[in-house]
Amino acid sequence: MADPAVTRPTTTGSCTSFFHSAVALLLYVGFLHINAAVLLAAALLLPARYFAAVAGFLLLSLVIPVDDKSDFGNRLSRCFLFAINRNFTGRFTFLSSPNRFFFAIFRYILKHITSYFPITLHADDVDAFDPNQAYVIGYEPHSLVPLANSVLSSHAGLMPLPKIKVTANSASFWIPFMRHIWTWVGHVPVTRKSFLKCLEAGYSVVVVPGGVREMVHMKHDSEVAYLKSRKGFVKIAIETGRPLVPVFCFGQNKIYKWWNPGEKLSARIYGAIKFPPTIFLGRFGSPIPFRHPLHIVVGKPIEVKRNRKPTQEEVDEAHAQFVRALQELFEKYKARVGYPNLKLRIV
Repeated sequence: MADPAVTRPTTTGSCTSFFHSAVALLLYVGFLHINAAVLLAAALLLPARYFAAVAGFLLLSLVIPVDDKSDFGNRLSRCFLFAINRNFTGRFTFLSSPNRFFFAIFRYILKHITSYFPITLHADDVDAFDPNQAYVIGYEPHSLVPLANSVLSSHAGLMPLPKIKVTANSASFWIPFMRHIWTWVGHVPVTRKSFLKCLEAGYSVVVVPGGVREMVHMKHDSEVAYLKSRKGFVKIAIETGRPLVPVFCFGQNKIYKWWNPGEKLSARIYGAIKFPPTIFLGRFGSPIPFRHPLHIVVGKPIEVKRNRKPTQEEVDEAHAQFVRALQELFEKYKARVGYPNLKLRIV
């Protein structure tokens, strides 16, 4: 019997230029560094009143709506589009619709990020997915930055699902301008409210159950999934009757050089400050990651019986199914994508 797995490269053609990759990656993950650099440069080089204006502008960006259906946000984007058309005629194509503008930003980011590494998607069974169904997609590992999960968004067109949202750390939506970029590319805060809202609207939702807590347990010679105590996404799946889908990304912990003080000490520090004491750097000490092939493997959906008030036993059983499926997916694909001796730890 033929192997039902389907491999889908995320890009076609030649590898993207480093310039475009750097711009796309900075737009996607670098705004914290960009904001810090802008503030530092303004403080060192500008008079106090201009520094205050720069700081005020960054603070103002925190109240600019991130909803792409907001009238105020649409008017702002139209003004920005007009400025692009006026100042760069011949270099940029004018986009009359703000929604087309958001989509163009995402396509630019996706194109150059995916071809930079590159990223390849492997699906165990594409035909197992119903385009009229919403799914709870559990993506592991978090690693330092779960960069590759962006290709699961419906804008990418790689999954056989028309509507997909990707959850992200809620704190990221309080970083000036990063909150707008991430909203435009299909990210939502990882809260129960936004999770349920997306599922009710028919969107599949990608969630990274381990979250930043996973960074505490990272080791260079193995992969880790912080799952034993993370059952909230499973409970939501049961409450809404949405199938669970295991997803694993190989190579993600190799795109940055990183260091932590060891698992035990990291856990103690995390317990005190609620943030992992991990130092990581990309190319030239920047947030731009190193080039390393990334392979996303997508498992088959796990059906769950809907129950608006599931018992702990029901949640535990579905959670155990998900963990087993993730482990089986990892073992099935690790040699195929170049990691025959890699181990996965579930903590």
